[in-house]
Amino acid sequence: MAAFMRRVKAGFSRFLDRPATVDISRYEGLLTSIEWREKKVSDLSDEELTEAAGKLRRDGDAAGFDEKELVELCAIAREAAKRALDERPYDVQLLGAMELLAGHVVQMATGEGKTLAGAIAAAGYALQGKAVHVMSVNDYLAQRDAGWMGPVYELLGVSVGWVSQTSSQDERRAAYAADVTYGSVSEIGFDVLRDRLATSVDDMVGREPDVVIVDEADSVLIDEAKVPLVLAGSSDEGQSDPEVAKIVRTLKPGQHYEKDEDGRNAWLTGRGAKVVEKSLGGVDLYSGEHSDRLAAVNAALHAHALLERDVDYIVRDGKVHLINSSRGRIALRQRWPDGLQAAVEAKERLRPTESGEVLDSISVQGLIGRYKTVCGMTGTAVAVSEQLREFYELRVAVIPPNTPCVREDEDDRLYDTVENKEAAIVREIAAVHKTGRPILIGTRDVAESERLAKLLDEADVPCVVLNAKNDAQEAAIVAEAGAYDAVTVSTQMAGRGTDIRLGGKKRDDGDKDRDAEEHDKVADLGGLLVIGTGRYPSSRLDDQLRGRSGRQGDPGGSIMFASLGDDQVIQYAPDATAGAEPDDDEDEGRLADPTSKRFVDHAQKVAEGVQLEIHRNTWRYTRLIEHQRRALLEHRDELLTTDLAATELAALCAERWEELSDELDEKVLEEAARQIMLYHLDQRWTEHLAFLADVRETIHLRALAKETPIDEFHRTAIPEFRKMPDEISERAVETFSEIEIGPDGVDLAEGGLRRPSSTWTYMVHDNPFDTDAEQALQRVRAMIKKVKGASRR
Repeated sequence: MAAFMRRVKAGFSRFLDRPATVDISRYEGLLTSIEWREKKVSDLSDEELTEAAGKLRRDGDAAGFDEKELVELCAIAREAAKRALDERPYDVQLLGAMELLAGHVVQMATGEGKTLAGAIAAAGYALQGKAVHVMSVNDYLAQRDAGWMGPVYELLGVSVGWVSQTSSQDERRAAYAADVTYGSVSEIGFDVLRDRLATSVDDMVGREPDVVIVDEADSVLIDEAKVPLVLAGSSDEGQSDPEVAKIVRTLKPGQHYEKDEDGRNAWLTGRGAKVVEKSLGGVDLYSGEHSDRLAAVNAALHAHALLERDVDYIVRDGKVHLINSSRGRIALRQRWPDGLQAAVEAKERLRPTESGEVLDSISVQGLIGRYKTVCGMTGTAVAVSEQLREFYELRVAVIPPNTPCVREDEDDRLYDTVENKEAAIVREIAAVHKTGRPILIGTRDVAESERLAKLLDEADVPCVVLNAKNDAQEAAIVAEAGAYDAVTVSTQMAGRGTDIRLGGKKRDDGDKDRDAEEHDKVADLGGLLVIGTGRYPSSRLDDQLRGRSGRQGDPGGSIMFASLGDDQVIQYAPDATAGAEPDDDEDEGRLADPTSKRFVDHAQKVAEGVQLEIHRNTWRYTRLIEHQRRALLEHRDELLTTDLAATELAALCAERWEELSDELDEKVLEEAARQIMLYHLDQRWTEHLAFLADVRETIHLRALAKETPIDEFHRTAIPEFRKMPDEISERAVETFSEIEIGPDGVDLAEGGLRRPSSTWTYMVHDNPFDTDAEQALQRVRAMIKKVKGASRR
């Protein structure tokens, strides 16, 4: 009863105090004081300005700034930006900075200056003595923003650094030692994972973080949260099975295999199993004797039936590169778990890459949970405000635009088939292109972007394509998307990070009159026209695409196209074609009936719900692992930084310890003990992760037995974890008793204890715990499909 009342109370709290209604009037009241103080600050020299900022600096344990200090910070930062960037921050940017310093997620429209607002907040936290990380969605933005804002930080007396995948060990260490460190969420996460496996304090690059400011916060905290960051170690060449891949290529859907409506699982039918068994020489796949072959078949079937080239991955330079679905870019240095990675490589007839084992992992949500203070900024936070509250206890502050948005958003244009929709898109683009008005077309994947580019070429409309195959040129392509006569086709625009300026990017020669002329020329045509080729799995992503037009009060427009044949509609509204009749003879296939529109809206809402439930389920699963890892890390850190390993082994192997103490220097023996204990702790954790992965693979069978999968997972995982300390000690004792330790210490590799020779990262997309609601939804879809099939017969 008490638990029920707490839930009711929490519900009323959310209703009465919605996360999107943070009152910003408190900070609005400071703007007049900031402007008054700014006039005084403008008389200071650069050195005096830096000195004035230095007077705000304090120890990290101190409380946040009071109102007087906030006014001082904003006035000094505004003057610093004017001098360093020739940009005077708008009042709304200062409001955004102050809300970030209050620990909120700030919603600011595209083009409103989030980068500078974030830098002012980061400097403020740094002056409070905090170690600050500014997380972006990719390396390019991290490096760009650190360099761009660098002169502002310098005037404020704040040091800044950045990390990327090309940074050396020394460069990383220097970057994390700075007051403010920029980096992509994945790069910072992987540095955390690598530091967790360091065998010497000198090998670590990071330090204990205090504050994180997350750019594109909704994308990182919500969309990316269900993708664990995984560090794997190489062992040998991957083992693909070309024979199995060849067999699976011959299988037909519906006849030899089935897949669920969400496209996340595929399985052999009875007939399919017989075909595969016969092709493999008459084996029995489902006997324990051939479990390896069954695993290879399942992986090959997943690769064949569920993963599509140029949608889920691309092939470049003879290698498979994963595509980050929420950003439309190559997921650098990421891969699937070995069996699936090898299966995709075999599917594409490529040489298998190295295989290995998972050394450690961390979810984005777990990574963010390491920080004492979390805040962020994005253009579309309100739509996920409840999720930000649920998962991170964050509230949203909506900052009004500096200049009201005058973009004209047309009603969606809906068609009966994909072919008619794409023909209409091409007609619209061709007609608008004749006027010279720039057009940005947002597509949902690489395959669609290339198909549309081909159709435009056939219609004699030149275009530039931005997708995962040429993402290295993205900044230059996006910067010119607003130029006269430009037609740009792009996959997911979230996190592209480059403003689209009407007339194209500013001239290198600094000719402001020419820039203004080009800007006005495009503005007179109506500004940038954004065209969406279909609804994204989230209305937020639709809004992010629209938001590329109409920046800073510029004119602009947007049109979203959709069809009843879009994958999302077919998947989540399978009866959407019932009764749909085109009603516009001049626009072939166009639908205007409200029922069809409701189907499209419904499909998007279901897609959003599915993604939310996957996030919840993934977090339920990873939360236990995060808790276990934290407990183990405390012990590991003690082993790494103290003489705990020596103390334990001296007590457990007293005779051997005494014998070696007579022969070796105390420090040598202490270090040998440390390396032995660390090796076995890391190895046992790797085994534990593999065990949990196996449990997860079979957890759905518990649901068939009407048991709650997550509860069963906990009942299995917790006792297994409790065995670890004793097993680590036992293995360490055995090694210490047998391995040779000399004046130069211990050579673990010589003793057969080898650490991985290299590491890589990969990403995992899965839903380890299907909910009852999702299972019911799948049953309903299956029934609808069956009824529709019967009616056609």
